[in-house]
Amino acid sequence: MRGFRGLIAAAVCGAWGSALPTAGTATPNDAAPAATASAPGCLTSGDGFLKAHLAGALNTEVDWPNGGTLCEGESRPGDTGVRLSFRRDHAVKPDLLFVFGLSGVREGEPLRTAGANLTIIVQGTSAIYSTRSDTRCTVDSLLQRRLAEPHDFRVEVRGFCTQPAHAVRGDGDVFVSRFDFAGRVHYIQPGDQP
Repeated sequence: MRGFRGLIAAAVCGAWGSALPTAGTATPNDAAPAATASAPGCLTSGDGFLKAHLAGALNTEVDWPNGGTLCEGESRPGDTGVRLSFRRDHAVKPDLLFVFGLSGVREGEPLRTAGANLTIIVQGTSAIYSTRSDTRCTVDSLLQRRLAEPHDFRVEVRGFCTQPAHAVRGDGDVFVSRFDFAGRVHYIQPGDQP
């Protein structure tokens, strides 16, 4: 799996690329690939997931189990906080990438009532929705469990938004009334290579 920064860069470049289809337009590459013997999963422990209720421009119930869900996460350099991303490994429509930025998170520590920034990218289109700050969504609870690799933790979060994520370009809003997820976060240490 590529690193967190590479995953986000590829998704954003794809979302802003030229001559891309609009949301809901089928292309020859939209067919889901054949199932493989062992689908990748978010956490090797098998207990990663993402659940969210979306309304508005994207009206869907997200219920992604560990199998077939790809997740990445790392601490934000220079401050207290983490970023986590979630996407599926095949062409589920809409093909969504979720990026959560959580404020005030420290390595290994539980947390209650923290701010969250949420960005939703509809991959293969120009559609990006963002709350653009950590004041529109709230983390109710955050628990961490140490994983096998040094400075790696399973982070489980429950939260909600009080205001919608607005279209970065164009019109439309997506309201995420609730979100729950568990993914992996690597806490970057001084001297780590970017």
